[in-house]
Amino acid sequence: MQILIKGAKVVDPGNLEDHKDILIRDGKFEKILDPGELADTDDIQVVEAQGVIAVPGLVDVHVHLREPGQEYKETIESGLKAAAKGGFTAVCSMPNTDPVNDNAQVTSFIISQGKKAKSAKVYPAGAISRGSSGTSLAEIHDMKQAGIRAVTDDGLPVSSSQLMRRALEYCKSMDIPVFVHAEDKDLVNGGSMNEGPRATELGIKGIPNAAESVMVTRDIALAELTGARVHFCHISTDESIEAIRQAKRRGAPVTCETAPHYFSLTDNDIPPYDTHFKMNPPLRSETDRLAVIAGLKDGTIDMIATDHAPHHTDEKDVEFDRAAFGILGLETALPLSLRLVEQGHLSLSRLIEKMAKTPAELMGYNNDICPGNPADLSLIDLDSEYKVNPDTFISKSRNTPFKDWQVKGEAVLTIVDGRIVYSKQ
Repeated sequence: MQILIKGAKVVDPGNLEDHKDILIRDGKFEKILDPGELADTDDIQVVEAQGVIAVPGLVDVHVHLREPGQEYKETIESGLKAAAKGGFTAVCSMPNTDPVNDNAQVTSFIISQGKKAKSAKVYPAGAISRGSSGTSLAEIHDMKQAGIRAVTDDGLPVSSSQLMRRALEYCKSMDIPVFVHAEDKDLVNGGSMNEGPRATELGIKGIPNAAESVMVTRDIALAELTGARVHFCHISTDESIEAIRQAKRRGAPVTCETAPHYFSLTDNDIPPYDTHFKMNPPLRSETDRLAVIAGLKDGTIDMIATDHAPHHTDEKDVEFDRAAFGILGLETALPLSLRLVEQGHLSLSRLIEKMAKTPAELMGYNNDICPGNPADLSLIDLDSEYKVNPDTFISKSRNTPFKDWQVKGEAVLTIVDGRIVYSKQ
């Protein structure tokens, strides 16, 4: 099968930024051509792409696909198709399924279901500990043989410093990054939103910034002790960002991500008791939101991930303190992140770096648009304006705080291994 992408502006940070035609053959990039260079297009599927940009397929290193065990929230198929609609060609799935992905059998099942979906790719993360219980190491070697790209107990912290040290030492020997859910449960102490004036006003128990930052500080120390690669998930606080900034200056082997809700919203934006605004970590203060943006600008925060966390209506339509933590992200991340470009915080190239190139590197591969590489590609219309409408989501769930937001920019075509897996048309 051959596809010719004609006339798009290619934005591939560090590799190419120009108007080009892109020829795809047998699942790979065949040639990068000057516009109109290929005159004979018989037997080639031509995609007219004038007025849009072509970027390396976006990669989301933090999603919850819920399968196995919670298919009423999301399936691997529905989650991967939602990813493709959002412009993502690959995602890393968290292991807090039922059963937990703590062994090769579950890993193999997730990969198999991903292939059956024939949509975006799934790269599973395996659990650090058996059952994510925090007591003993999971079967990390066997899971790596089956195809995991990282380990994490995301959704839960590894409270034992000794167990985390052992995990880091073990994973260093296998060159597997360890994803950290930085949360001190003792400090959370049953809280449901950010500790501050808004929580007091609503009468909701708060979660202090320190619940995140003390664990970030601990695991920076363990990364420096062991030399293992540590990746901090969903960073949300000023203190955490500053700790990571200083650690990087010392040469610590750490990376981190944030999510669009942390640079788009604060706790003051939460309508009274609206559980669509409940996530973990919680929405923080304006000071923290600005710190997240500053961290993105200066490179402290390496990438943007969604923490896509689908939940059934019944799990959100309850009292705030009883509602499930988490919101959707795959189908809103791109336009929300493009606001950083519109507001002058990031160049378009830097944004694509944080949503495509750096996440792919963390997953262990190169996604440059160049001959010989797998043809993973997103076409993005930067000028498309629309309102976020959850009823149009491909995800099985609807839990988003961004309903009716006026946004700009969307993926109009997503190609994975040379196959069109999503088209707006």
